[in-house]
Formats: sequence, C-alpha cells, structure tokens
Amino acid sequence: MGADKPHAPSCERNRDPILEVLRVHFADRHNVLEIGSGTGQHAVHFAGAMPQLVWQCTDRVENLPGIQLWLDEARLPNTPAPIELDVSGAWPTQRYDAVFSANTLHIMAWDEVEQLFDHLADATTDDAKLIVYGPFNYDGHYTSDSNAAFDQWLQARGAHMRIRDAEAVDAIADAAGFKLVDDITMPANNRCRVWQRQAWLG
Repeated sequence: MGADKPHAPSCERNRDPILEVLRVHFADRHNVLEIGSGTGQHAVHFAGAMPQLVWQCTDRVENLPGIQLWLDEARLPNTPAPIELDVSGAWPTQRYDAVFSANTLHIMAWDEVEQLFDHLADATTDDAKLIVYGPFNYDGHYTSDSNAAFDQWLQARGAHMRIRDAEAVDAIADAAGFKLVDDITMPANNRCRVWQRQAWLG
C-alpha cells in the first residue's frame, strides 16, 4: 500500500513548523475542517500529534483515494473518511470551530478564494479560528526573489493562479466576520496567517 500513496516532499519539510502554530492556536479547538488536504500527509501528522482534534480532510473527488491511503495506514481514531469539497460546490452541514488550509489560495482562482470565505460563516462556529499557510505578498510586493519566481511559474501554469496580496485576503476575511489575530513568519518565505471569527459580526 505504501508505494501507492501520493507524496509531497514539501509536506515533510513544513509540517513541523506548521504544527508549532497549530499547537498554540488550536489548543482549545475540537473539530477541524481542512480545505484542500492534498495528499493527506498533513492530516496524519497533525491529527497524530493533537489527538484532541477531530481532523476532517476534504478535497476534490479525484484526490480522495490518495488521502484515504494515508488515513488507512495511520489508523488514527480522530480522522474520519475524507469528504468531497470544491469551494464552489456544496459544503458540509456540520459546523467546525477550526479551519486549516495549506498552499491553496494561490492555486484557486480569486473568485474561488472569495467563495471560500463566503461559505465560512455557515461552516464555522461563532468563535472559529482559521489558519492559512502559504506565500503572501505585502503592499503589492513579493517578500523574496524566490516567491517572485514561484509566482511566474504559477501564472505559466494557469492565468488564474498567483500569490495573493495579504491585504486583499484580509479584506474578504473581514467581510466574512474574521479578524486577523496572528501572522507568523515560516520557513521558505511562507506565512501562517490566523484569523478568528467575531461573533458580534455574525
């Protein structure tokens, strides 16, 4: 089975720095919705390290079998079967008090990023936390030459792909009732940006 599992080397490199952030911000959380679980490697690592969390993997339908291979091998009690989630389609009816997503915003089209935040009000509890890992631009500028090169590579793959401006993401998060509470420098010119839902904003 192991030879058939999908594998992303970047997950092995970034999983422990991300886990340090999750240990702080998800310490009092219970149900995590992961948007775009990819291979499933992150889910297995984080759910294994934080057994108090029920970690719900999601992705487009074509990625679910690979995720299931990782979950089957790990046999963790807190990782239910992955479910299909395309941000433009139907979302789970359960409400989650935590949402995590890694390396997704620059792959989605901008209207899909907007739809993601639009759906969060119905998918989360009133005090939910959202953590997004990946590269961001600030004040319209790249934070490194490597991010500039990565952005060129993304746009060569698809015109809808690009590194997102932090301020633009904050604006749609704010409109959805999520306030930025932390912005953490990560290895390889990435960030972990943390928002918390403000119940008084609905």
